[in-house]
Amino acid sequence: MNRFLPALLALVLGACVSLTPIPREGMLAMQQEAWWTRMRALCGRAFEGRLVEGNATDSAFVRNRLVMRVDDCREGEMGIRLHVGEDHSRTWFVRRTENGLNLRHRHLHEDGTEGSPTGYGGDTRGPGTAVSQEFYADSATARMLPAAARNVWTMEVMPGRAFGYALRREGTDRRFRVDFDLRRPVR
Repeated sequence: MNRFLPALLALVLGACVSLTPIPREGMLAMQQEAWWTRMRALCGRAFEGRLVEGNATDSAFVRNRLVMRVDDCREGEMGIRLHVGEDHSRTWFVRRTENGLNLRHRHLHEDGTEGSPTGYGGDTRGPGTAVSQEFYADSATARMLPAAARNVWTMEVMPGRAFGYALRREGTDRRFRVDFDLRRPVR
């Protein structure tokens, strides 16, 4: 009987682990789905924010009014425009993928043509949480912006409270964070 105990224990422990939901291909993990739903609830709305962490290169984010507009909500994709004063050139795009979520940064000139750099971003590497998703710079970003190869962007949504967008560059002291107040929508 004792020789079967290790096998029985492995079977029981294996059964416990298998109770954890595993996302099927093409579906988001439960935490990503909850985060996505929270973000979709912001569609059509705008919120004012402020820089809470940055450095000298981020001075425009201190001097100007910051507004995020979640106004480009399509099936499987959301566009979040970031207005820094009169500069409306920045948009964050979050897309559902077979492996999770993808974040892209788009920059436009005043005439609507693509700025440089544009299209950089990355993918989630795990399920994250219902509040927070992390996007790790991908190889295309590393080729486009070598300094950004170790970037990790974080988006957090706390319904009825706050939305946060942050950047950390692993291995450096580079940090950037803006927080937006979801309690008071703006026009």
